[in-house]
Amino acid sequence: MIQPQHHSHADVAHSLTQYQQQSPLIHCMTNDVVQTFTANVLLALGASPAMVIDAEEAAQFSAIADALLINVGTLTRDRSGAMLAAIKAANAAGRPWTLDPVAAGALDFRTTFCHQVLALKPAAIRGNASEIMALAKLEVSGRGVDSQHSSTAALQAAVLLAAETGAVVAVTGEVDFVTDGVRIISVHGGSPLMTRVVGTGCALSAVVAGFAALPGDRLLHIASACRVVALAGERAAAVAQGTGSFIPAFLDALYQLHPEALV
Repeated sequence: MIQPQHHSHADVAHSLTQYQQQSPLIHCMTNDVVQTFTANVLLALGASPAMVIDAEEAAQFSAIADALLINVGTLTRDRSGAMLAAIKAANAAGRPWTLDPVAAGALDFRTTFCHQVLALKPAAIRGNASEIMALAKLEVSGRGVDSQHSSTAALQAAVLLAAETGAVVAVTGEVDFVTDGVRIISVHGGSPLMTRVVGTGCALSAVVAGFAALPGDRLLHIASACRVVALAGERAAAVAQGTGSFIPAFLDALYQLHPEALV
């Protein structure tokens, strides 16, 4: 197994600078539980979110947006068709798309759908250990959005999945691992409070989608996305009294992140 490398502060600052300068328009086909929070996270970081879900409009919009997020958290038959249309339009327009395989391995319809769209070449995949292991078709026993495995246990699956699909794979947990199948970057930080509120992982996937659209080294950019969100989580947890006050503190921390302070 390749040894993970640490990510430099300069790399994070460089990626965040590009992200804020580009202010990417991110088409989020995400789940019903997290749409508002996801939009607020993207706005706090200086990006532009849009939630377009009709099949005809989604295909039209994904060709215009800088990046597309496909999150299967509240997948339906109709929505799966709209997502396929959006992915195909994004691919035709050369726009990168990111897959968040929420609860893949635990429920059949979404697992089948996720395996189907892997053939359509996502730029990035962001999931927890159980989800990534399920996509790589390794033995898995997930419990919905709660991973039953550590990110370290899923590292081999992430490398295999990246090599097989050509995507940069981010498997998140106490330590995040980001790999292109050849290189691995470990990203430390975050807070346990991030797992006690709805939407931090889904919002991270939307941030990853935007960073995946930046020019340059996609692996470094996506590792930077993970570090930016983890750092905001650390800073929010330091001032929050609990889960209720954590959410506004987290949005504030994202808003206050300046690239020059990261170097």
